Amino acid sequence: MASTKEIRTKIKSVQNTRKITKAMEMVAASKMRRAQERMRAARPYSEKVRNIAANLSNANPEYRPSLLTQREVKNVGVIVVTTDKGLCGGLNTNVLRNLTADMKTWTGKNYGINCTAFGAKGFQFLNRIKAKLVSHLTHMGDTPHLDALIGSIKVQIDAFESGEIDELYLAYNKFINTMKQEPVVEKILPLAREALNQSEKEKSDYGWDYIYEPDAQTVVDDLLKRYVEALIYQAVAENMASEQSARMVAMKAASDNAKNVIGELQLVYNKTRQAAITKELSEIVAGAAAV
Repeated sequence: MASTKEIRTKIKSVQNTRKITKAMEMVAASKMRRAQERMRAARPYSEKVRNIAANLSNANPEYRPSLLTQREVKNVGVIVVTTDKGLCGGLNTNVLRNLTADMKTWTGKNYGINCTAFGAKGFQFLNRIKAKLVSHLTHMGDTPHLDALIGSIKVQIDAFESGEIDELYLAYNKFINTMKQEPVVEKILPLAREALNQSEKEKSDYGWDYIYEPDAQTVVDDLLKRYVEALIYQAVAENMASEQSARMVAMKAASDNAKNVIGELQLVYNKTRQAAITKELSEIVAGAAAV
């Protein structure tokens, strides 16, 4: 049985660990609220761009934008959004597991795969499996900035327009609520015509007459690019909100486990101390009886 000194040392060590996990839980909770606010604030922009692009596309039915063009698939691109740091449960593992399954399917069909990584964990994973990385961005901080993401995004959009890839996928963790984050791998290019469908209210709200500069085709193409960029930015914002939520939950679980371990060690310490006292008393009584 361990001595009381060893048990006290273990208790102190677990208490120090619990202080750290408790502090990390509180920091994650604070960051989670701000990340959720940024995620919700980004939604109206992408929705407005979508409506304007949809209205312009319907106003020019004879023009078929390149980002809406379906073609035979020989190469695919994928943008992987993960975290830069760990200690967030199975968040990265879940999305990378889904991505691995899809990549095996694409490889089985002899598709070429061009990868873009947002986040250090995804970057390390793609390097480890020797995937073809065409662009990446790590150490994004707690706030996503579109101007920092735009370069890596443009590489994939240009590859689609030039015919180097025929489909573009986005892998990230979709924020459902604080306790649930859903890993998804969804196709974003070519844009589905259904994505540009409008309700009757939206048609009346956005059914304006436009003056095009320089011309309608250029404006529609640029707007659709902005829409795709907004979709990817939204995914990054949702992944960051998911990260802080998952980290808060993971650190709370770690703090609770540490509390239980401290209780168990305290019980062992009390029993050991009581046994030592009983032994000493027995020796004293035995010595007195011998005298």
